[in-house]
Amino acid sequence: MHEMSLAEGIRQIVEDAGRRQGFRKVKTVVLEIGQLAALEPDSLRFCFDLVMKDSIAEGAVLQIDSLPGRGWCARCAETVPIAALYDACPRCGSYQVQASGGTEMRVKELEIE
Repeated sequence: MHEMSLAEGIRQIVEDAGRRQGFRKVKTVVLEIGQLAALEPDSLRFCFDLVMKDSIAEGAVLQIDSLPGRGWCARCAETVPIAALYDACPRCGSYQVQASGGTEMRVKELEIE
């Protein structure tokens, strides 16, 4: 389950930010996760709650903002929306589509006390 290691990475980011900026309690962690990132949001939430115990984010709410999938179609020479990796281009039907967005995950915002 790679969601556990991702949750541990989020904890490290949160605690590093707390040390640098001097805050002691995080109420909400906002993530941006692409639709193509191959993550299970419910698993990530479960892991997040476990990993944040005894940290400055214990009890924090995890808010996940979804980013749409995008791909570059070699045949159309355009960026097109895609719902899954290896989808065909919705415009021309070609499978020469390289994911160009929607695979990322980042901590977007922390709400602190």
